[in-house]
Amino acid sequence: MKLTIDDIADQRAYERERESFRAHIIELKKRRRVSVGPFVSLVFENRDTIRFQIQEMARAERILTDDGIQAELDIYNPLIPDNGSLSATLFIELTSKDELMEWLPKLVGIERAVQLRIGDDVVAATPDPEHERQLTRETITASVHYVHFELSPAQIQRFADARVRIEVAHENYAYATELSKPAKDSLLSDLSQ
Repeated sequence: MKLTIDDIADQRAYERERESFRAHIIELKKRRRVSVGPFVSLVFENRDTIRFQIQEMARAERILTDDGIQAELDIYNPLIPDNGSLSATLFIELTSKDELMEWLPKLVGIERAVQLRIGDDVVAATPDPEHERQLTRETITASVHYVHFELSPAQIQRFADARVRIEVAHENYAYATELSKPAKDSLLSDLSQ
């Protein structure tokens, strides 16, 4: 279910809940962050992680009006997965300017090279269309992408029992990681809604 303006606490109310909510999100993201190879990771988003993002943006930028909050909702709500899907933020985690200059041109198209393997079944990632228009370039990629995985009912059913891996099958970056049980359980809760 997407967030509405009523789900976003005003600044004073958020300050009262921030410490406990932040601790909840840190623990949640531990289970939902999957590293794939030396410098790519995916954080699987849900309603709580996106609410936290919006609350923190409103706090940092002092967004106090309903129109301002609605603008943030319009930007981030598409990252909340719909029924039968998963949504992730893909990070290319490079720490130096030299690494960025070397790797970002080599990784053009990485957002289309991510896949979820459920047993022998492959679900290709689909970039978020709105963000793709802003982030995709022909000669260099962004260090952050937003991707979705649409699963069939049969794939969702197999997800609980099958071996599940996240794979990046890019010509310049080919790695895979099996999901841990806590990660699978957390993502299965999204798929079961």
